[in-house]
Amino acid sequence: MTQPNHPQPTAARQAGLAAALDPAARPTVRLKPAGKKKRPHFGSPWIYANEVQMTAETKALEPGTPVRLETAEGAPLGCFLFNRHPLICARLIARDSRAVLDTDFFERRVRAAVTLRDRLIGGPYYRLAHAEGDGLPGTVIDRYGDTLVLQVNTAGLDRLCPQLLDALDRVVAPATVVLRNDSPARELEGLPTQVEVVKGALDGPVELVENGARFRADPGTGQKTGWFYDQRANRAFVAGLAEGARVLDCYAFSGGFTVQAALAGARQVTAVDRSNDALELARASAELNGVADVCRFEKREVFQDLEARARAGERYDLVVVDPPAFVKSKKDYWQGIKGYRKMTRLAAPLVAPGGILAVCSCSHHVEPDTFADQVRRGLGQAGRDGRILRFAGADVDHPVDPWLPETGYLKCQVLALD
Repeated sequence: MTQPNHPQPTAARQAGLAAALDPAARPTVRLKPAGKKKRPHFGSPWIYANEVQMTAETKALEPGTPVRLETAEGAPLGCFLFNRHPLICARLIARDSRAVLDTDFFERRVRAAVTLRDRLIGGPYYRLAHAEGDGLPGTVIDRYGDTLVLQVNTAGLDRLCPQLLDALDRVVAPATVVLRNDSPARELEGLPTQVEVVKGALDGPVELVENGARFRADPGTGQKTGWFYDQRANRAFVAGLAEGARVLDCYAFSGGFTVQAALAGARQVTAVDRSNDALELARASAELNGVADVCRFEKREVFQDLEARARAGERYDLVVVDPPAFVKSKKDYWQGIKGYRKMTRLAAPLVAPGGILAVCSCSHHVEPDTFADQVRRGLGQAGRDGRILRFAGADVDHPVDPWLPETGYLKCQVLALD
């Protein structure tokens, strides 16, 4: 087997190795005194900076250092990865404060995650690890057969990445491993951004299978890791409504909804996206599945396109609008949520009476109730009534930690309109 070309440890990683492998060398960080027990005392895996005693010793810790977190009274809460710079300054890695964070530790985490996905999804095309939901703080791993794509968004896991990569070699033995460490979240942790192939070679797009359909995805330059497995179940549901339908798929990206609707018997599917590269991948996927003759691919700005189609009097039996995040940070909140209202207002008039509208949001800052409120307001402004058939989140390979419901970011509402 080809030996992995793992990144060489930096000075910062070397400095924290003792704290990872030797619990006796692990620094102690304590919470501030509290009049009554609060969220951190009951098991929350996230600790905020205003909850911690920021002593001179604590402030001097290298970002990502494994620490023993204690209450103000000295009761242990577990082993956390500490970085004083972001708002979330400590993330749980193990309930046992004496845990040794070596390759064996990560092998157990990875093996459990793979076993669960193989049971739930089959494979090997799925989100292999979903951050805190799989005990890997701020880290996601998507699997495309023998290619793995990682996004490591916290200083703690960035420091421990060599052990994680070794564990992945033991459990999965991938031919290719890509670090898509180009997320803005890394900047909040004080980490550099880059895309790096650390094992094997990546020669353009890879192939995956979803709901029986074949797709081409680009893990090197596509959005996020190249594909959005989170919509798998929602795509299957929407495709089940597409037989004989005229379909409009907006923000089509690489054609997940488009191709599956066509395979389900849609008579025509129009895919709209602003990215020519994404549309070319969608076109290639349509050809792979033998449905290129019923698919059209149009490079346009979606809001302008929706308005133009409405002016032209176009109607569709099924309309999907699955945009990128309108709310990427809290400062974008009020403007962003209005975007979902506008999106619904523009899309609803294009749905024929008795037709289907599927509207989505991947903004984790937007609560499900808020999203639902903006959708109904948009319907009201468009003068349409309807019924909600399905309101769902991400598929089962995106588990959510019970303490972090806000990390259940995806919202997909499917409505039948009068």
